[in-house]
Amino acid sequence: MRTLRVAMVGHGFMGRAHSNAWRTVARAFDVEVTPVMAVVAGRDERRVRTTAERLGWAGWSTDWRAVVERDDVDLVDVCTPGDSHAEIALAALAAGKHVLCEKPLANTVAEAEALAEAAGASDRVAMVGFNYRRLPATELARRLVASGRLGEVRHVRAAYLQDWLHDENAPASWRLDAASAGSGALGDLGSHVVDLAQHLTGSTLGSVTALAHTFVPVRPSPEGDRAVTVDDAALFVGRFGNGALGAFEATRMATGRRNALRVEVNGSLGSVAFDLERLNELEVYDGADGDTAGFRRVLVTDADHPWLSGWWPPGHTLGWEHTFVHQAKDLLDAIASGTPASPSFHDGLQVQRVLAAVQDSAATGALVDVGA
Repeated sequence: MRTLRVAMVGHGFMGRAHSNAWRTVARAFDVEVTPVMAVVAGRDERRVRTTAERLGWAGWSTDWRAVVERDDVDLVDVCTPGDSHAEIALAALAAGKHVLCEKPLANTVAEAEALAEAAGASDRVAMVGFNYRRLPATELARRLVASGRLGEVRHVRAAYLQDWLHDENAPASWRLDAASAGSGALGDLGSHVVDLAQHLTGSTLGSVTALAHTFVPVRPSPEGDRAVTVDDAALFVGRFGNGALGAFEATRMATGRRNALRVEVNGSLGSVAFDLERLNELEVYDGADGDTAGFRRVLVTDADHPWLSGWWPPGHTLGWEHTFVHQAKDLLDAIASGTPASPSFHDGLQVQRVLAAVQDSAATGALVDVGA
């Protein structure tokens, strides 16, 4: 059995989710490559040492540059804020490592272009962490669209709503600083729905018209009030390359919505709709049902549904954390077979171009082409 020695850089919220996936994947699935959790890197010695002990990493370091150069590391998992994605991932690829990088791929199109170019020139596998592709329900939706069951795709609605910033006294963090995060709800949440909508339809956005707003421009912090330099909410419409229209919404100010992601695809013959708060279900409308046509609730938990072979009997539901296990499995499979991973860094670049076009449109009020 081959092993893959993993180093993770960053160990916050995403680091916990990724660590659980690396611990679990080879226990749930038959994989040709078994991950070994070699080392986790972070800036604070006490915190990173505690993280290593709690989450199951064999070692820890406060020097990510030394970690990516180590001979006993095969893959670098980047779970840091967006402003360091490019530097870490480029260094890892240059050192001959496979890379998993959290979304969005970078903070700017230029950084994302450099990453896509480096990944394309490397013989290593590079993947972006758009984990919502890895839900059985969303994958079933993609297959239904790809098979032609929905007919011609005409319209897409995609929204990601959270409320953790609705209180104006919620403290400032790196996610509210453009230098660290690149953008606010747009990059944090909007990147997910852009990728998922494009993935489900098999078509990319070609042009967008957008609005964005910061409702609370100043937030408290232990060091004093800090200016918020990113959007609190972003709305945009766009046209896909296949002619379909799309409507998108991303906000962290939707009071009462904890983690509400919803995507609906409407075609000439049928529709599908997915709601993350009911993540084991897919709503399916088949126009061929005639006078009995209506949205049906499909429980996506059978053994022949995507990724369910590694889990429980039908009806025994999965959770959010399983998306990261599936992501790890697919990445390990790509490494074992020597084939490109999906979503690739090129996919991440394309999403970054959409985000940049949305920001440009929100600033100018103009229709903006996404570009190649």
